[in-house]
Amino acid sequence: MNSMSTKSTKQIAVIGAGAAGMVAAGAALQSGASVTVFEHKDRPLKKLRITGKGRCNLTNDCTVPEFLNNVIANPRFLYTALSHLSPEDTKALFEGLGVPLKTERGNRVFPLSDKAADIAEALMRYAKGAFLCYERVQGVLVEEGRVLGVLTSQKRLFDAVILATGGLSYPLTGSDGSGLAMARALGHTIVPPVPSLVPITSSDGSCPAMQGLSLKNVGLRIVNKETRKVLYQDFGEMMFTHFGLTGPMILSASAHLRGMDLSALEALIDMKPALDEKTLDRRLLSDFERFCNRNFSHALSDLLPTKMIPVMIERVNIAPDKKVNLITKEERKRLLDTIKAFPVSLAGFRPISEAIVTSGGVCTKEINPKTMASRLVEGLYFAGEMIDVDAYTGGFNLQIAFSTGHLAGTSAALAE
Repeated sequence: MNSMSTKSTKQIAVIGAGAAGMVAAGAALQSGASVTVFEHKDRPLKKLRITGKGRCNLTNDCTVPEFLNNVIANPRFLYTALSHLSPEDTKALFEGLGVPLKTERGNRVFPLSDKAADIAEALMRYAKGAFLCYERVQGVLVEEGRVLGVLTSQKRLFDAVILATGGLSYPLTGSDGSGLAMARALGHTIVPPVPSLVPITSSDGSCPAMQGLSLKNVGLRIVNKETRKVLYQDFGEMMFTHFGLTGPMILSASAHLRGMDLSALEALIDMKPALDEKTLDRRLLSDFERFCNRNFSHALSDLLPTKMIPVMIERVNIAPDKKVNLITKEERKRLLDTIKAFPVSLAGFRPISEAIVTSGGVCTKEINPKTMASRLVEGLYFAGEMIDVDAYTGGFNLQIAFSTGHLAGTSAALAE
């Protein structure tokens, strides 16, 4: 007769009820563990519910190698996590949870409903069965290099702890750096967090003048004012604000420009990237012929957004009441050049609290990439933005949260 040994259910604590934490909780439950999720805010998944202007770009429909090309910090570290839960797996996961998806330009994946709340509710269903405690964790209890549990208002014993509290972006949603402080207290090296995907400020008066104007299908180049060297180039969407520039292209540009003196740079916006100069000139001549007896200020309505027209007129230094049929060839060339390269001087970055994603966090050398386990403390795992990895816009950062969370949850539940 074979002797049978009973194995008690593994008790796992997940600290942080964000995207990474809830996926970690669900994955651990699927692997047979008992899970308690600690969240110090009044609601799980607060940040997820507002991502992508409330639409939630949850992943990017690309291969793992293509994905890694879009990771800025420590891409190789993520190979196992992304192989464990790829973008294709993530799509299947959410569709299996009852959320139809769609793919848009740049392989960006969104819920068909355009509602981030649908993704949040799906994650709540995925993690159903976990105990959700609205309580702040003060620290992780460790003895002789092994996790014992967590300290809240009392000591709570657990077999493993997954830290998934986020970075320093959007602190009002709960990402206040508390998890990084816990990791540091346990001996981990913290790469200082800096804003990665963050709006850019400008002292240019044209920005507040065009506040709220959203541009689609425009070209963007960031150049050095003196050398004219192009430091970043993109095509897509952006928006003018009272402080400067924001939107997907600007956020991606900010990651490229990290550590640079932005006051030495300017953005050049191509309002008509589909038209070369000759074609655009023919278009201008056609418009000018149609509006030949009108004032210049009334001749641009078919070419530019209404909010931009007064700013453009000022930039090209043509009198707004000048009759179109009196505009010279030189003035038309000035207008053409400005439409193809509308300049906006840059100043700096918005505060880290406004960053979509922060770069920095727990040093990847101190985390096992095959399990997301700490190399310093047995039974401790990391997931999401706490880890020193970040990527460009396009669904990559949420996928990192899902992949590292899933791997951490599975590993914690199955570890001997």
